[in-house]
Amino acid sequence: MKVSVLSALLANALSASAGTILWDGRFNDMSSSEDLNKWSWGNQVGPYQYYIHGSSPVTSYVNLSPSYKNPADTGSKQGAKITLDNTAYWNGQNMRRTELIPQTNQPINRGKVYYHFSLMRKDVNPPSIYREHQIAFFESHFTELKSGWLSGAPGVSDTLLRWCVGGQTKWSTEWEADVWHNVAYEIDFDRNTVGFWHSTGSDPLVQKVAPVSASTSSNGADWHVGVLELPRSGYPDTTEDLYWSGVYIESGSITTNVAGPGAPVVDPPASSSTVVVPPTTTLVTTTRPVTTTTSTSTPPPPATTSEVPSCTPQAQWAQCDGVGFNGCKACVAPYKCNFVNDWIRSGVAGPAARRKGRSFGPRLPSISANGATAWAAESQPISPPNKRPEF
Repeated sequence: MKVSVLSALLANALSASAGTILWDGRFNDMSSSEDLNKWSWGNQVGPYQYYIHGSSPVTSYVNLSPSYKNPADTGSKQGAKITLDNTAYWNGQNMRRTELIPQTNQPINRGKVYYHFSLMRKDVNPPSIYREHQIAFFESHFTELKSGWLSGAPGVSDTLLRWCVGGQTKWSTEWEADVWHNVAYEIDFDRNTVGFWHSTGSDPLVQKVAPVSASTSSNGADWHVGVLELPRSGYPDTTEDLYWSGVYIESGSITTNVAGPGAPVVDPPASSSTVVVPPTTTLVTTTRPVTTTTSTSTPPPPATTSEVPSCTPQAQWAQCDGVGFNGCKACVAPYKCNFVNDWIRSGVAGPAARRKGRSFGPRLPSISANGATAWAAESQPISPPNKRPEF
C-alpha cells in the first residue's frame, strides 16, 4: 500500500467535480469527427449539431486526436482541431465559419451555469492577426472570445486574445503559440450577468472578472464552439487551426480543476515524499524506551553540543528517519530521533511522553523547513494491536 503525503491528496482534488454536468461536449464518445455526420435536423443524435461549415468533407474542418487536447485535461480522451480553409464558407456567406452547437435538451440557458472550454493555437496555421475572429460566441454575442484585428479598430493587426461582453473588451492577453487557455463563462441567465474565469496550462481556473451586466439571451442551441472569421479586403485567406479541449457546461459550483469532471485518479509513484508501508505493517506502535548501559569504571562520554547539522533539523513529531526517508535526520533541541518502526521515526522528548500512555501515529502531512515532506507524528492514544489508524 502506498500512503502518499501530498500527491495523492492533490490527485483526488483534481478528480473532483464541483458542479453538475448539464451537457458534455468533450468528444469522449466519438470515434472520429465523421461521427458528426450522423446528426441532422431529422436525426438529432450525438453531442453536437453540425451544420455550420463549408462544402468539403467533415475532415476538412474538424478532426479529433488525443494530441489535440490539453495534456492536463485528463477527463478528456481527445481534443478537436477546428479548421478554416478556403472552402469554409457556409450558406453563401462571405465569412469563413466552422462551428459546432450543443445538442441537448438540458437547461443550459437557465439559472447560473458555467460554460467550460480550453483553447490553443500553434505557430503552424495560426489564426490571422489581420482579421477579426469570433470564438466560442453566442448568437447575440453577449459574450465571446475574440482575436485578431477588430473591425474598425486603429492599426492593421492585433496579437491579443480578448474576452468581450457586448462587444467591449473586459480582459485580454497575448495569444502565444502552444499555450492552453482554460476558460469558463460564468453566466447567470436569471440575473443577466456574466463573469470570466481563466488559467493556462494545468493551473486551476481563477476568476479574472467578476460578473458584469449583460443581455444574457440564449435559446439553448446557439453557443458556437468554433470560430467565425470576418472578411477583410487586401488580406487573402490562409488555413487556420484552433485546438479545443475540455468542452462542457455545468451548474452548481464551478469546477476549477482543469483535469475536469470524471478525471481518473492516478496512483503516484513512490518517492522521497511517499511513505511505502507493507500491507502487514502496523503503522502505529508503542515507542520503545531508550536504555543506556554504562560501566562503573568508565563514565559515559558527555553529549556533544557543538556539532551543527548540515541540514534544517526536524521539528517535534516530524519524521526524521526510516526506510525510504531522504530528509534531514537531525532534530531541533531538545528532541532526538526516536524509533517507531522501520518506516517511521519521530522527534520526541523521551520517556516523559510515554509515561502518559501515548504513542505516535500519522496525520495529514506537513512540510518541514528544508522543503522535504515529512509525516507529522503527533501524540495520540495507542491503537489496539494489529489495527491501523484511521486516515
